[in-house]
Amino acid sequence: METATARHGSPEANESLIHRGTNQSGMRDHNERLVLSLVRQHGSLAKSDIARMTGLSAQTVSVIMRELEEEGLLLRQAPLRGKIGQPSIPMALNPEGAFFIGLKIGRRSAELVLIDFLGHVRAMLQHSYRYPAPRETVEFVTEGMKKMRGELTLAQDKRIAGLGIAMPFELWNWADTAGAPRDVMDEWRHRDIRADIQGQCDFPVYLQNDATSACGAELVFGQAGGARDFVYFYIGAFAGGGIVLNGRLFGGPTGNAGALGSMPVPGPDGKPTQLIDVASIAMLEKALNARGVEASHLWTSPEDWGEIGSELDDWIASASQALAYAIVAASSVIDFEAAVIDGWMPLAVRRRLVDAIIAAITTIDGEGLKLPSVREGTVGIHARALGGASLPLSERFLISSTTISRSA
Repeated sequence: METATARHGSPEANESLIHRGTNQSGMRDHNERLVLSLVRQHGSLAKSDIARMTGLSAQTVSVIMRELEEEGLLLRQAPLRGKIGQPSIPMALNPEGAFFIGLKIGRRSAELVLIDFLGHVRAMLQHSYRYPAPRETVEFVTEGMKKMRGELTLAQDKRIAGLGIAMPFELWNWADTAGAPRDVMDEWRHRDIRADIQGQCDFPVYLQNDATSACGAELVFGQAGGARDFVYFYIGAFAGGGIVLNGRLFGGPTGNAGALGSMPVPGPDGKPTQLIDVASIAMLEKALNARGVEASHLWTSPEDWGEIGSELDDWIASASQALAYAIVAASSVIDFEAAVIDGWMPLAVRRRLVDAIIAAITTIDGEGLKLPSVREGTVGIHARALGGASLPLSERFLISSTTISRSA
């Protein structure tokens, strides 16, 4: 989670990529978000830098930054000397300026995370299960928030700005694939989990698809390498993804854009199937179970799966081929700069998967297309939980970072 100066280059190189500010009255909220977004991207900036990059007057920038400093959102850094005139004073985000909670509800585990204004993890809890049940999930959140908030000072607790839930939409439709009792999964159809958790909170609660949330974490906290348009795949129990266009997380009118798990790809028999039925880690678990191997460590030990054997080799081969087709197909619709691959897996496995995807793409006819570079994600196994936490951060403090988070 480096500063955006390292990710995107110098402020001058990025001026054309930044929204312009407005000096009109009544737009202070927009301009405050713009300033905070710029400071987040570049790590720290002086008032003169922001005035030049946004087109705002020096007086307007001075007023905004003074107010943000008084609100505890910005901190003064050491003066930069050595130039003619008064030394400039860069301003950086205050880690204690705001806190955010993220909840990931997955098919095999739930995570609750607390982050500060810089995106640094302050606390994290995990709960593994065979399948998600609404009542148990709410209990996990209730107890988890009590524990996390109990370790904060009163001043820190008052600065919790929101909670974001990252979970699969229409979870009840995946009962058979998740191996869960249909009646338990069907409870999700009639349960408003956001409202259940909102009833426990004095701050807003947001909801987003889990894979799209992971994409948001890559956008807000990751090292995007300067890419403003990329397609993102998160490989968890089920495969999914998201889309970033012009530096914004794009979800479409229903939040279902980037539902890459449903993308048709060639199946093992050559007939079309969905990406989710080939590239999901649940397929690896199924293969291991068929050999009589207990595979719960896939969910409880994502940092180290140990020695798995030929099933892992076979899964990487089939998953990489399906993902390669998905990337080429997506590129025929939108001219992506990059395809980003992340997931609930050890780093070495992710590296093998990406290498195999790059090799598989060369075997697919991409004539007439400019194919994106394929690279590993930079957030890692906790991308969905961090993506959940990024929802209130984006909604309340950033400019044009997302179009699809939902709140009451």
